[in-house]
Amino acid sequence: MTLAPALGNDSYLLAPPSPTSPVVLKKWISRGNTNPNGLHQDPVWPLGPLIDNPSASLVKVHWRNCPAELTSQVKQVSWLLLNGELRPSYLTNRGIRARARGSADEMRETCGEWMRLARWLHTRGINKLQSCTDAHWSAYTAQRFTTLSRHSAEEVLSRLTDMWAFDQLCTQPVGVPQPPWDREGVDNYLPASDPRDSGENSTEPLDPSVLGPLLVWAIRMIDDFADDILAAWQERNRLNQLALAQPSTPEGLAALDAYLLPRLAASKSLPTTQNRGRTVLASKFIAATVGCSVNQVSGFRERHHLDELQPGPCPLQSPVTGEINGKPWREHIDFNEVTTLMKHLATAAMIICLYLTGMRPQEVQGMRSGCCPDPENGSRHLIRSHHYKTVTDDDGNHVSGGEEREVPWVAITPVVHAIRVLERIVPAEALLFDATHHDFARSRKMRGALKNGAMNQRIEEFITWVNQEAERHSLRDQHVPKDPHGAIGLARFRRTLAWHIARRPGGLIALAIQYGHMRTVLDARTSSGYGSRSRRGIHSALDIETALAAADTAAQLRDRLAAGEKISGPAARRAITAAAEAPRFEGRIVTAKFAKQAADYLARDGLVLFDNPDACLICVFKRDNALCEPGPDATAPNQYDCRPGCGNAIRLDSHADQLIEGATLTEQLAAVTPEPLAARLRAAAQRDQTTADGHHAAAQPAEALS
Repeated sequence: MTLAPALGNDSYLLAPPSPTSPVVLKKWISRGNTNPNGLHQDPVWPLGPLIDNPSASLVKVHWRNCPAELTSQVKQVSWLLLNGELRPSYLTNRGIRARARGSADEMRETCGEWMRLARWLHTRGINKLQSCTDAHWSAYTAQRFTTLSRHSAEEVLSRLTDMWAFDQLCTQPVGVPQPPWDREGVDNYLPASDPRDSGENSTEPLDPSVLGPLLVWAIRMIDDFADDILAAWQERNRLNQLALAQPSTPEGLAALDAYLLPRLAASKSLPTTQNRGRTVLASKFIAATVGCSVNQVSGFRERHHLDELQPGPCPLQSPVTGEINGKPWREHIDFNEVTTLMKHLATAAMIICLYLTGMRPQEVQGMRSGCCPDPENGSRHLIRSHHYKTVTDDDGNHVSGGEEREVPWVAITPVVHAIRVLERIVPAEALLFDATHHDFARSRKMRGALKNGAMNQRIEEFITWVNQEAERHSLRDQHVPKDPHGAIGLARFRRTLAWHIARRPGGLIALAIQYGHMRTVLDARTSSGYGSRSRRGIHSALDIETALAAADTAAQLRDRLAAGEKISGPAARRAITAAAEAPRFEGRIVTAKFAKQAADYLARDGLVLFDNPDACLICVFKRDNALCEPGPDATAPNQYDCRPGCGNAIRLDSHADQLIEGATLTEQLAAVTPEPLAARLRAAAQRDQTTADGHHAAAQPAEALS
């Protein structure tokens, strides 16, 4: 079976490439893309001409991984993959994710899968793709899927089917046969579902014990230390330029001797730096400081045989204004530590932007200087920048360069401060995380933004530095522990934001930021300033976390009532019904369809349970009853604005016990607090005690309300 070409002039058909055909045809290279192209005959194909996303790496296809006997055939189909376009008639029944053209990364993965098939065929003596029978297809996939999840196996089948489909786009196809699953259906060829098919919820949120101090230190870097570090960076650059411009003069040599000889005689430490693992004289610092040339410093080292030295300081004269606990965080900033501090400063800004905007990593990497202008009339700061995921053109093809987001992101104050610091690092309109301008140590020319691997590494290095500083300043409670789920990757910040909004309303975020609850900023249902009502992006993540949290609350309510706790409150009957109907999400396995399921679950007005530990109650959310003033289409309460007397509230005995415990602690605090604050504390304690007494007077077992 073949795909029937359109009659007449078929724009989808391509002539086979020649050895000197470009790897990527000009029609697919966007204006402004200057990444080098290659030729069909080359052993390595650069895919840079297809890549406009600043956060993406310039990937390549290496043909050394393909058997020589099959290389020309696989190359031709791969060239069609890079330059062809699947017909709309073919895509119609392929699902909503089917694309006429994929991204460069997807193309490279597809080429890799085709080479894997070629190697398998070659070991069995098959050196023509057209000789691949149904039995070969079945045997290959059976062996291939022994270590793959069902989701990954589906992707492999799709890539193998594309090999046949793209071959049909050539006027002289190599003859790849249609895989049997494309005729019969994929179910018989796929492994059974298992826990590895976890979907979008597989990324673990950061542990609160990790994120709390990490966010505190990130904001401290931006708000308290940024001016000092940037001033030191300017001073270091000035000294470097001055040192390189200094000529060798007798006066300079005399000044050098006058500066270093007394220190040598008194056995004082000399200004040093590290060079290839050795501690040597800091030539540029010394030359700029005394007014000699770098060569004269080198000559001094040779004359006095100063090949191995003890480390000595290179104090800069730039100001130090930042403080920790009322004391300067440094006596001075050292010439040698400035590049490291600049890297940590940028990393702190990165952490803030990743966690407090809801943006994906590639969206943060795509931000440019000027993307967040100061607003007029006191309105919110907005980030106008590009998004990349699922961006396609009118023909449904992947657009590597993304597009400006129709609805901007909202930037709260810490994010604005972080962006302003980054704008002091890079030139106007440059990427805020431009790789060239963030290469502080070596100033290499690099393309695009810092890549994921580099950013992940910088976060780990920042944590190491933070823990050293915490020890240095006796702030052991601000030490960042190891996360129980491993390294802190970029993607975990966005998941963590959704998790903490759903699980800890007004909690951890308020630990470091006194700017209100993040749901009012991030959720379009309670704030028109962020996102659309299409329920995509961060809203899907919020729905998933909120639904999981609500299901957990229902399960806990069932368990507590079964253990004999009593319940009170105007929504008690609804709460028991909601708890009985709520599902359990054992093991947190979330399929790709769960985002919609979560939204549907939350839309059951009046039957969704929200734990509010700050108010010591559970909210059985019903919009018309809520006193927290939710929006007309809200599916969750404003838990940070929970108000007494709400018709959605219920309490258990354990909530009353928490109120009594809190009242006791408040009374103890009032006893050592001066008036009139003490009076307010006693009044608060009395309110909690009265609320707990009211619960015990009205509470009933679940059986009495069923």
